[in-house]
Amino acid sequence: MFKVLSNDLIAPEVHRMVIEASRVAKVRQPGQFVIVRHCEKDERIPLTIADADPAAGTITLIIQAVGVGTKDITATPAGGALRDVAGPLGRPTEIERWGRAACVGGGVGTAVLYPLAKALADAGNEITTIIGARSKGLVILREELAAFSKDVLITTEDGSEGVKGFVTAALEPLVCDPRRRPNVVFAVGPVPMMAAVAEMTRPHGIKTVVSLNPIMVDGTGMCGGCRVTVGGKVRFACVDGPEFDAHEVNFKELADRQGMYGEERCKLEGQLESMAGGGE
Repeated sequence: MFKVLSNDLIAPEVHRMVIEASRVAKVRQPGQFVIVRHCEKDERIPLTIADADPAAGTITLIIQAVGVGTKDITATPAGGALRDVAGPLGRPTEIERWGRAACVGGGVGTAVLYPLAKALADAGNEITTIIGARSKGLVILREELAAFSKDVLITTEDGSEGVKGFVTAALEPLVCDPRRRPNVVFAVGPVPMMAAVAEMTRPHGIKTVVSLNPIMVDGTGMCGGCRVTVGGKVRFACVDGPEFDAHEVNFKELADRQGMYGEERCKLEGQLESMAGGGE
C-alpha cells in the first residue's frame, strides 16, 4: 500500500496528490510515469510523475477525475492509501541544452509538461511556456512554471484569460519570428492539439517532441493498447515512449484508434458506474 500524504483540488476535478513511494522517487526521471490502482478491482491508470522528492521518498501526481478509476484515486483522502503505484515506466525525456525551448501544455497535459520544462530549465535552456485551457478556472501550474520560465503565455478558448483561442495562437508568433524562434518545442495535451503544433513547427524545421498518452493497460508493451505508428514503424508508447518526434507520428491513425477505444471505454465506465450505484 502507498500512503497519500496530501490531496489538494487545484482546479475543477483536478487534484494534486503527494504519495509515499520511496523507490520510485529515488530513480524517477522527467518524462516517466507510474501505473496506479486505487484497489484490486479498479483499472490500471497511467499517470505522469509531476514531481518527486527523493529525500522525503514522495512523488507528486496531478490527476483529472474523469472516469471510475481516476475518481476512486482522487477520492482517497490524506492518510488513506492506494493499492498499487508501479514504476517508474517509460523512457526519460531527452534533455539537452538547446538554447531557446518552448513548452506547450494543453489542459491537464500541463501537468505532464511541468517536470520536463523544469529539467530543461535546469539544463540551462531559456524557457517559454504556453498553457492552454478551456477557461480561466482550468489554467493550472501557472505559478510553478513561472518560477523557471522566461515567459508564461496563457490561452483560453473562451477568452476569459490571455489570448483567446488555442495554444497555437500563442505559439505562432514565436515560430514566425527568427529572433524569438525556439530551437525545440515540447507539446503535451490532446491529440488534435499536438498534431496542430507539429504542423506549425514543421515548415520551420523546429525539432518538436510530443508526449503520447494513448490508452495504456499493463505499461510493459504486452497488451498493445498503446500502439502508435512513428516514422512508418509500429511503436508502443509505454515502453518506446511516451515521447516521440512529432513530425514522424501518424496522428490521424492515433486519433482514429483513440476514438474507437473511447466509445468502448465510455460503455465500460457507464456499466461500472451503474454497478456502483446499485450498491454492489
